[in-house]
Amino acid sequence: MSPDVVGWIASAILLLTLARQIHTQSKDPDARGVSKWLFAGQMAASTGFVVYSWMLDNWVFIVTNAAILATAVVGQVVVARKKR
Repeated sequence: MSPDVVGWIASAILLLTLARQIHTQSKDPDARGVSKWLFAGQMAASTGFVVYSWMLDNWVFIVTNAAILATAVVGQVVVARKKR
């Protein structure tokens, strides 16, 4: 099995896990247990990892980290709406 295949499989597992977490949070009526700093930190780290991966020309990590950044943005929006 090639290293890229392993990377894409790991990426898919991680993204499915994050999507499930966002789904769970969207069902929580008030999202009290979720810190706003969780998603802010995740967005900052993911942005850094996208740039880093781009500098290394590693498409597995560019795509994965861009998708993780998107999950952080969605998560932040879900929590912000719940806390209103």
